[in-house]
Amino acid sequence: MSELTYLQAGVIGVLQGATELFPVSSLGHSVLVPALIGGSWQHLVTENASHNSEQSPYLAFIVALHVATAAALLVFFRSDWARLIRAFATTLRTRRIETSSQRLAWLIIVATIPVGLTGLALEHTFRTLFAKPLAVALFLTANGLILLAGERLRRRSEQRTQTAPAPAPDTVSVGAGAETAPAAITVPGRVPVPTQASAASPTGRAATRHARPRARGLIIAEQRTLDGLAYREAAVIGLFQTLALLAGISRSGITMVAGLLRGLDHEDAARFSFLLATPVILAAGLLKLPTLASHTADGIRGQVAFGALLAAIAAYLTTRFLVRYFQTRTLTPFAIYCLLAGAACTLRFTIG
Repeated sequence: MSELTYLQAGVIGVLQGATELFPVSSLGHSVLVPALIGGSWQHLVTENASHNSEQSPYLAFIVALHVATAAALLVFFRSDWARLIRAFATTLRTRRIETSSQRLAWLIIVATIPVGLTGLALEHTFRTLFAKPLAVALFLTANGLILLAGERLRRRSEQRTQTAPAPAPDTVSVGAGAETAPAAITVPGRVPVPTQASAASPTGRAATRHARPRARGLIIAEQRTLDGLAYREAAVIGLFQTLALLAGISRSGITMVAGLLRGLDHEDAARFSFLLATPVILAAGLLKLPTLASHTADGIRGQVAFGALLAAIAAYLTTRFLVRYFQTRTLTPFAIYCLLAGAACTLRFTIG
């Protein structure tokens, strides 16, 4: 069994915390970087990818990093989560969904179910079959292609929206005449949605809403905010998230692309992706927490604590940066990085 050094713990901790929210796959980097360095670093990866990886000290270390990353996300979004938890508790008590916060809480739950079920069933299989450096390099390249394709499809959709004629205002018949629709439209089975810009979204931004966003097609949906996201579309985003079980496919990247394709802008897509990541990362860590408490972690608990602390700090700073970044910028730079890094690593591990 290899010894995890403080240097390794520090480097991988920062790497995990920084890349968990960047759309470049933290799991992929935790496999590729040690493999590229070689020596005892590479042995950590091969040990974790083996069939007895449940007893791997590296797995115990990664579990601690996931818990630390989730803790950083909870701290950063603490006001959001406090509001969402209260809203969720209210829906259980009243059995009604009436506010945007209550609806967002249920959107997160719906989007979490697919990856939760898939992870429980197939996580070990994915880790043992697809956590080899060459496979990870190929998936990282695919991740870049997915990000690039998502941005291109989104840009084409925006161009069509800009060139399309403005829709006529909705009207309702009153007697022999007609008048414009009221400020809120009630749809059976849905929360009344304001059509004016006075209502604040769960992201804290005022925006004009459509009562029932209409899809432009099977791939690209009409532009909307989180308030206009349907539950079935949240489930689609959750299905996309299951691809992140493959090392090299970014959880935040794939869910952001799914959000963009369902009509969200980059800021809303990023915020929903980060909120969605918190319960998934935390659950994955807590599920394997007994590994960290077992004899597997004997002799490395100091290194684990050191790496986890650095991971939490890196995750917090990264989240603060990305929340601002996606207010005005896109996934394209990350797509280019994944394509170049993935291609270079593929070449490296192919020719040995």
